Amino acid sequence: MMSMTSSRPYLIRAIYEWIVENGMTPHILVSAQSTAVSVPTQFVENGKIILNVAPHAVQALVMDNDMIHFSARFGGKPMNVAVPPGSVLAIYAKENGKGMVFGEEEDGGQPTEPAPPEKPRRPALKVVK
Repeated sequence: MMSMTSSRPYLIRAIYEWIVENGMTPHILVSAQSTAVSVPTQFVENGKIILNVAPHAVQALVMDNDMIHFSARFGGKPMNVAVPPGSVLAIYAKENGKGMVFGEEEDGGQPTEPAPPEKPRRPALKVVK
């Protein structure tokens, strides 16, 4: 079986576009545990940070398959932010919470496999007289 790249970066871009086109404010929930994550640590809580990635809130936003980059102001200070797509736990609209939550990734960035479906059980019929 040929391995495929993670679908997460593609889904992040698609949900981002959907949220923006609907006039909402896209936010991403990021796990700040990875050394590849570059975010303002003073705003990290419980190992996670929520970032507003709306077009009016960030500059030079680039969402490619390996990294999400942008610059923004935090507490009035400019900062370059870098987040690997595998560290994005969710992307959602601030106004209504609609978006997508991602599971933890394993095996070098591959999403976890869904559990195989249960085998269908034979219907249990009773004769009623």
